[in-house]
Amino acid sequence: MMLEEFRKKCDRAVKAVCSVYVGKEEFVRKMLAACLSNGNVLFEDYPGLGKTLLAKVFAKTIGAEYRRIQFTPDLLPADITGTKVLRNGRFELVKGPIFTNVLLADEINRSPPKTQAALLEAMEERQVTIEGETHRLALPFFVMATQNPIEQEGTYPLPEAQLDRFMLKLSPGYPERIEEEMEVLRRRIEWRKDDPTEDVKPVVSLEEFREMQKIVEEEIHVSDSVMKYIASIVRATREHEAVEVGSSPRGGLALLKVSKAIAAMDGRDYVIPDDVKSVAIEAVSHRLVLRIERAVEGFRPEQVIQDVLMEVEVPKGAESGS
Repeated sequence: MMLEEFRKKCDRAVKAVCSVYVGKEEFVRKMLAACLSNGNVLFEDYPGLGKTLLAKVFAKTIGAEYRRIQFTPDLLPADITGTKVLRNGRFELVKGPIFTNVLLADEINRSPPKTQAALLEAMEERQVTIEGETHRLALPFFVMATQNPIEQEGTYPLPEAQLDRFMLKLSPGYPERIEEEMEVLRRRIEWRKDDPTEDVKPVVSLEEFREMQKIVEEEIHVSDSVMKYIASIVRATREHEAVEVGSSPRGGLALLKVSKAIAAMDGRDYVIPDDVKSVAIEAVSHRLVLRIERAVEGFRPEQVIQDVLMEVEVPKGAESGS
């Protein structure tokens, strides 16, 4: 697959998603970039903004198998991974919903840490261990999780170790213009049903999507100057006066991978600093722990990344991927 064909397939996938989901195209492109990088995505925003619909439409668009888990306080790890049951005198594995391509973990912070931890191995290693036996997951596999930032009663905040396994944290936000609000209503009338995803047809096959992931991994060049730029951004988060704990090296790897996907989606086989800048906030901010006094003052992790991008010198000559 040539890069121009790659770009066209990405454009078709984004348009197919936006034909159902009313939202910013740039937001959908970043979600697609994370999935092309084999990364997991955390959607954090208010209820009713279409996060669940977006995940389901995207899975249909790439011809992937999709499953959804509603996280609740009584959800058990076995409800996610599966378990072995006795049938006809022998134990057989009953696979849980994690055995899929796209797993939506809806309201992930409503289950206790033990249940949340059931996803850790799958998110990082694409495998699941059940009663000492390891099972590989089908590829591609990625978790799309949602959480509500305003209702904290009865929730269990995601530990830093799990937040670190999400490549991007995205917030769709409210529609910016009244025309977008009207478009949501107009499409609901046209669909004549609450779930329009059954009519969505794949624009990319699952095999083609795997090939696209391979192109991002193996064929996109990153110069030493751009790698130094990424490393400098990550290191600068640890030195910011408002930060207690800065980004881990995994944050730099996430920024590298998703920047390669952004470059490929633009039809380039090399990464430029603008690719890095475009996803730095979404890739790194959720990995930071602020000093308590700055958090109380209302300072946000996103502001740290904005400060860092202003301070870190952009490499010269990197615009051409040199």
